[in-house]
Amino acid sequence: MTMQTVPARPLVLLAVAALAFGGCARQVTRIAPEQAIDLSGGWNDVDSRMVAEALIQQSFASNWVAEHMRSHGGDVPAVVVGAVRNRSMEHIAVNTFVNDLERAYVNSGAVQIVSSGEEREELRDERQDQQDFASAPTRSALGMELGAAYMLQGEIQSIEDREGRRRVVFYQVDLSLVELESNNRVWVGQHKIKKYVENPRVRI
Repeated sequence: MTMQTVPARPLVLLAVAALAFGGCARQVTRIAPEQAIDLSGGWNDVDSRMVAEALIQQSFASNWVAEHMRSHGGDVPAVVVGAVRNRSMEHIAVNTFVNDLERAYVNSGAVQIVSSGEEREELRDERQDQQDFASAPTRSALGMELGAAYMLQGEIQSIEDREGRRRVVFYQVDLSLVELESNNRVWVGQHKIKKYVENPRVRI
């Protein structure tokens, strides 16, 4: 009885293939959330945070806060962040940007932030539920909400110019602060971002 020998070349090819597939395994590295990394050149978390902080700083450079406090006995103004519409050509997590705006306002300590409409509905349901089921000392009273004096609204727009492997992406964010009682715009702000993206050559 003779034993069959397996040719050496197929074994070598199998070993090379195994190493190749092993080298293609996905790698995940944890990084700091504030670290700026641009993979596609599109709108990202760093853009959202930086634009929000820049625009809120712009709003405080105006005199609307001082004017409000002067005409309201020193009371700090209350602001509600309304709709920020995405009119760009890509998907943008607008809610993240709205949260960044609210965070920048709250951290400033110069204004009070009123919950959004959807959040207020949930809070009102809870307060109404407490009237029937919570003990009197712990019950939150109805009709005691803080009314916003101003609403912040805005939009995000983008323009893309592309040729071959190169493209330029331009973002423009416009915000306006409107006095609810009079519909008067007390502040208008704008921030722009421009990115140059060059894709590598594909070699065959």
